[in-house]
Amino acid sequence: MPYPAKTDRAAILAAAFEQVENEGIQKMSLRGLASMLGLAPNALYRYFEDRAALESALHAETARRLHQTLLRAVGTKSPVEAIRAMAQEYRRFAREHRHLCEMMAASGAPCPEDEQVHEELWEFVVGRVALVTSEKYAREATVALWAYLQGIIALETDQAFNERRPASGIEFGLEAWISAAQATILER
Repeated sequence: MPYPAKTDRAAILAAAFEQVENEGIQKMSLRGLASMLGLAPNALYRYFEDRAALESALHAETARRLHQTLLRAVGTKSPVEAIRAMAQEYRRFAREHRHLCEMMAASGAPCPEDEQVHEELWEFVVGRVALVTSEKYAREATVALWAYLQGIIALETDQAFNERRPASGIEFGLEAWISAAQATILER
């Protein structure tokens, strides 16, 4: 006779998000999650094969949420304004979801089952960048923008900006990227 489930994949993922947001990925434990949900630890294995599978699901869901955030930020803006909006929203998302973004940045390549989510996010950003730069340089320009923003996020996290290191340098760097990206249009 089937038994009613006390939980589901979405509830476990939501609890894992909460735990990671509050404590970081290093402190996430399946036992802790099970306790939060009022379950026996082995009940989680019905939905996630192991910790790596749960981390992969967190990774993919974070990418999905970031993609949705960037889609909303872009709206119907011009290509350059869309880049500015995406940069601002990416930084905000990273501040609000610090531990999840750290997990994504540290984990490297996604697991194969989550690769499509990351590929969709990547292609969305590359597509927006291609509207500012030439198609020829869109992927390189996207990597440069991503590296720049990751560096800024790391500096903001470390509270590195002060009177001697003004935060206005963030806008200066983004405008320099935009100028360089636009200059490649002339090479078309």
